[in-house]
Parts: sequence; structure tokens; C-alpha cells
Amino acid sequence: MKNKSNKKVLLGILGVVALVLVFAGVYFAFKPDTQQGGKNIKIEVVNSLEETVAYDVKTDAEFLSDAFKDAQGLEIEGEEGAYGLMILAVNGEKAVFEENGAYWSIMVNGEYGMYGADQQPVADGDEYQLVYTKDE
Repeated sequence: MKNKSNKKVLLGILGVVALVLVFAGVYFAFKPDTQQGGKNIKIEVVNSLEETVAYDVKTDAEFLSDAFKDAQGLEIEGEEGAYGLMILAVNGEKAVFEENGAYWSIMVNGEYGMYGADQQPVADGDEYQLVYTKDE
């Protein structure tokens, strides 16, 4: 009787290990690719009045949140959360979703970004926009 119980426990452990390996494989297969070395990128900020400020940035950063630090004059305020950096204010302008449905969206080469700033890979020649967005 104890032998059957041990087999069930062993099968359960093997099942959990198999799931972890599958999830790890999926993550590594679909994670965003990064580019090492020097890059020239453009970061534009579009505020609530639809005014645009552009920053030409030379960076070695692999991810957008790190490239922000190389953009002279760009000020980003945010909080680290479960999904990485949550951008709360750009150049002093706050976007507070809980108050008015506003947030800072990330655009990559004119398309809505698929990743947060901490996971968005930076590639040479790319253009990024931080756009004040308000759900209505």
C-alpha cells in the first residue's frame, strides 16, 4: 500500500518538473531578442496636449527602460511592479488611470508596443514613443 502511495508522489513530482520544463522552453522560444552594443534610437514623448518632444539617443542599453537614462532631458517617474516598470509620469506630466483613465502607452516604430519598458528590446534605428493615452 505504501509502495502505491510513493509511486503517486513520484509521478506527481515528475509531472510538475515536466510542466516547469515546458514553460521554460516556451519562454526561451518566445522571449524578445535583444541587441548588444551601441545603438542610435529616437524617443518621442507625446503629452496630453499632443505636443511632441523628440530625443535622439545613443545607448548601449538592451531594454527601453535602460535607454531612458541615456536620453538627455527625459524624465521618467514610475514604480516597479509585478510586470516591471509602470510609467506614472513623463517630463513631470502624470497619467493616473484610477483618476481619469490616463496612462503612458509605448509605441514601437509606429505600432502599439507588445512589452513593458523593462522588457522592450532596443534595436539600432528604432523609434519609440511614449504617448499620453486616455480611455474614454
